[in-house]
Amino acid sequence: MDKALFDYVLRLGDDSLVLGQRLSEWCGHAPSVEVDLSLANIGLDLIGQATHFLGYAGEIEGAGRDGDRLAFHRDVLDFRNCLLVEQPNGDFARTMARQFLFSTWQKLLFEHLMGSADGTIAAIAAKAVKEVAYHEELSAEWVIRLGDGTEESHGRMKDGLDWVWRFVPELFATNDVDAEMVSRGIGADVAAFKGDFDRKLAAVLAEATLEMPAGQRPILGGRGGHHSEHLGHILSAMQHLPRAYPDAKW
Repeated sequence: MDKALFDYVLRLGDDSLVLGQRLSEWCGHAPSVEVDLSLANIGLDLIGQATHFLGYAGEIEGAGRDGDRLAFHRDVLDFRNCLLVEQPNGDFARTMARQFLFSTWQKLLFEHLMGSADGTIAAIAAKAVKEVAYHEELSAEWVIRLGDGTEESHGRMKDGLDWVWRFVPELFATNDVDAEMVSRGIGADVAAFKGDFDRKLAAVLAEATLEMPAGQRPILGGRGGHHSEHLGHILSAMQHLPRAYPDAKW
């Protein structure tokens, strides 16, 4: 098995899977029907990405585990998603702040992965980047609308950004897996688009009449399987039925 490739593809799938599951919690609870449908559609897009990446990870592993097995029958320490995506939704402003930060990063990541030497990764990224462009646009519009809205909406968006800001550095942290994937032309060099990420954030926040949050002590560990207490609760809900009825056919 190509362990580095497996780990790299696994994290791509886990990011999308966990955030898609998180967004599903808004179903029936969003501020309006239109927003409810928008968040559901983003969640479905992310679950679709996860299906492709985790299915490919199963092929690389060659141990008989398909995408469903990787999603529903791994324990929390085996997940490789970034910490940002597993954080609680909070209020609507915090959810939009989290989505904006992640989607802005993910769109840039997929744009780079479209040129991956791995044909499967490149193909998944080429399809997914069109979806993520919508995710980024929608979340940016809400950041601006809330930030440049009422005193209360401005304060909520500011608080939401401040709360999730500590998890941004992990998006650009690298390890040996990243180094090997970049050297083989498979993975994306996240440092190469850090400037674009910062410029996009600065432009949106300026329009939203918000200042860039102050630097905080970065929270890292998700890529190595060290997660917050929140992921276990997500998995207990997401994995309940497949684990209770492991031989069921859906």
